[in-house]
Amino acid sequence: MSSKPPDRHASHVVLIVDDVPENLAVLHDALDEAGFTVLVANNGPAALERARQLVPDIILLDAMMPGMDGFEVCRHLRASMVTRAIPIVFMTGLTEPEHVVAAFDAGGTDYVTKPVRQSEVLARIGAHLQTARLMNQARSALDAFGNAMLAVTPHNGRIVWQTPLARQWMGQYFDAADATPQALTAWLAGDKAAPLTIIRGASRLVFTVADQGSEQWMIVLREESDTARVQALMALLKLTQRESEVLHWVMMGKTNKDIGDILGTSPRTVNKHLEHVFHKLGVETRTAAAALALNRMRAGAPAVETV
Repeated sequence: MSSKPPDRHASHVVLIVDDVPENLAVLHDALDEAGFTVLVANNGPAALERARQLVPDIILLDAMMPGMDGFEVCRHLRASMVTRAIPIVFMTGLTEPEHVVAAFDAGGTDYVTKPVRQSEVLARIGAHLQTARLMNQARSALDAFGNAMLAVTPHNGRIVWQTPLARQWMGQYFDAADATPQALTAWLAGDKAAPLTIIRGASRLVFTVADQGSEQWMIVLREESDTARVQALMALLKLTQRESEVLHWVMMGKTNKDIGDILGTSPRTVNKHLEHVFHKLGVETRTAAAALALNRMRAGAPAVETV
């Protein structure tokens, strides 16, 4: 079994982790014959070192090994930004439900039972590599266009990857950008029909589920602030800055007196600005103005985001 650095352009790279040499040999020969570049490790620490150095496309991981078992190896891999997105297929002779749950809780993508059937392993590897390829393409496109998105695993809410802008915002609103915040975990476990909003001062970070796939959920992040919303209203509705400020606070449910206190002007002046807003928008009530503005902002959402 060769240990030379793999030529990643030649084939996909598979890391096999098993403490039994006979198992390694059988899987190595089968995968090598199928055209994969194969790496091997016979214990947990060696697996972590190889994975971090060479970043394989997929990992076949024995669940039960002496010392550091496969569950712990998987948790370490998922904790590292370098390896957390790699598909991990557990190989286990344990078929009790609690063992299967433990594999997924540790961050496993899939599992096969021992004795391993080569045809099944090859089929699962092919399926997970295809999924990973599509996810990588989507992530690259999102990165290129500066979108704020992250992907989480459905069963435990673990963040699998996030775009640079999402990482920046997560670091600003939460203590750790890589760990899943408690508020986000609770929202993912409950009713996700309504967006999650995290408030920090005058700014708000809004989370919305874009896609609920079987392996990963895609979450869209949008940052809102009073200043950003006023600017968006000016651009979308052709209002003056003061008119936009008044309309913004109307949308926030404030009375004319409240708005006057916030903007440092009289309720009568606020009412004058509101009359101008009604005329420009072609509406007659505060409710209609707020609803129209909200619909226009949703249609032109990028204008609301701050980068």
